[in-house]
Amino acid sequence: MISFAYPYLFFLLLLPFVFLYIINPMKNTSSGALLVPFIKDLKEIKNMTNASLFVHAHDSVLFSFRFFSLFVLWALLVTAIARPQLVGEPYRAKTQNRDIMLVIDISPSMLRPIYMQNNRTDRLSAVKWVVGDFINKRKEDRLGLILFGTRAYLQSPLTYDKNAVYDILQNIDAGMAGTTTSVGDALGIALKNLKEHKDRPNKLIILLSDGESNDGALSMKEAIELAEKENIKIYTIGIQEEARFIRSLLGMGASGLDEEGLKELANKTKANYFKATDVNSLKQIYDKIDELEPQDSKGNIIQNKKDLFYVPLIVALIWSILLLIILERKMR
Repeated sequence: MISFAYPYLFFLLLLPFVFLYIINPMKNTSSGALLVPFIKDLKEIKNMTNASLFVHAHDSVLFSFRFFSLFVLWALLVTAIARPQLVGEPYRAKTQNRDIMLVIDISPSMLRPIYMQNNRTDRLSAVKWVVGDFINKRKEDRLGLILFGTRAYLQSPLTYDKNAVYDILQNIDAGMAGTTTSVGDALGIALKNLKEHKDRPNKLIILLSDGESNDGALSMKEAIELAEKENIKIYTIGIQEEARFIRSLLGMGASGLDEEGLKELANKTKANYFKATDVNSLKQIYDKIDELEPQDSKGNIIQNKKDLFYVPLIVALIWSILLLIILERKMR
């Protein structure tokens, strides 16, 4: 479909008629002579009165070949500046989706039990099931996976291959990255990988841990400062069964979970902190994050437009060349 960006400019087509009908093309001189833009027409109208002379000359100009050819040229130029466009069918554009880095604690403490309905399983098995389900849901996003214990390892860079990320997750074991917990180092690697993709605006990290950062080159405080500087959302999840949580509140022993650090990390990056006490609450947390960071790829309705202003310009150029050739032959 052809449309025009500035259709109101077609009013300029009236300008030649304005000059013909409003501005008198013939002025009376002091000697009574008449001045007209087309001298040759005087031969045909020289015996007419002044009044009839104006009317006849006016009509002669209007219907002459010269007027017609110049008007066609003017119309082509007006069409060009009105900016004709070839407009395609409307469609809904896809927005750029999210880059999500999954950062998961696999220290030996992840072998501790956690309730799953009326049964018990270990924390890591629960994480594999819940996070695996989350991975399968995020079909339009790029996902990456970082595992950490004493050391932090990038197991999967950001990729659209969800099956690869899922398979890696299902094959991990607690303790394979060491016996301590390096939350800061894991965050540093995650932030570094996300920072490399500057063209991707929607980035976030989902950090899951059941302990406190007690090892690594980057402290929790330094990790928080770095995360705040990079302006990347970090959702934090702490795993702590209800019994240990109650004991920690009663002062009956340390909980082992650095809740304050995880909360501060989430708050500083404008995200949320969640605590899972069983498998059901862990599942609800990832479902909540899925809602907070929707993967709907539907954007605004747009139409592709291709400018065609050069077409009337080319035709105008060809028309001008033809007119020059015709005029040159007449002069001969």
